[in-house]
Amino acid sequence: MTVDPAQNMDPALLPKAEFAFPGPVRDLLVAAILDGSKTATTALLAEYEHEGEPLPSVGDRSVVVDSDDRPVAVIEVTEVRVVPLDEVDLTHALDEGEGYTTVKDWRAEHEQFWHSDEMRQALGDPRFTVHDASPAVLQRFRVTTRLHPSD
Repeated sequence: MTVDPAQNMDPALLPKAEFAFPGPVRDLLVAAILDGSKTATTALLAEYEHEGEPLPSVGDRSVVVDSDDRPVAVIEVTEVRVVPLDEVDLTHALDEGEGYTTVKDWRAEHEQFWHSDEMRQALGDPRFTVHDASPAVLQRFRVTTRLHPSD
C-alpha cells in the first residue's frame, strides 16, 4: 500500500506491521526492530494471496505494533524481493536479527513457524507446507520513528 506523504506523520493513519503472532516471538522481534538488529523480514507469498493484500513496495510505511497492539515504531520498506525459499541468502538471514548464523538455521526456524497450527489456521489450510520453490517475500526496512506506547 502506498501511503500519501502527508499521512506519514500520523502513525494512526498507517497500516499495521504485525510481526509473527502476539506473544513471546512477536515481543522478541519488536525488541530486535527497536534495538536496530532486525532490518529484514520474510513472509510467504501465500500469506499475501490469502489476505488479498498487495505486496509491499519500496517507500511503504507502516506502524509496528507489539503484542498488546500498541504502536512502537514506524518503519519504511527499503527493498522487496520475491524469491524461491531455497534462494534466501545468508545476508538476509543475518539481517533478520534473530541470531541466525546459517541459512539452514534460519529456514528451520521459519519452517517451524510456517508449519505451526496457528499459521495453518491463519491460512485456512490444516496441511499447509512449504518447499524449496515456495515464493518468499523478502523485505528490508528501516525505522523512521520510534514511538512511545502509553501503558
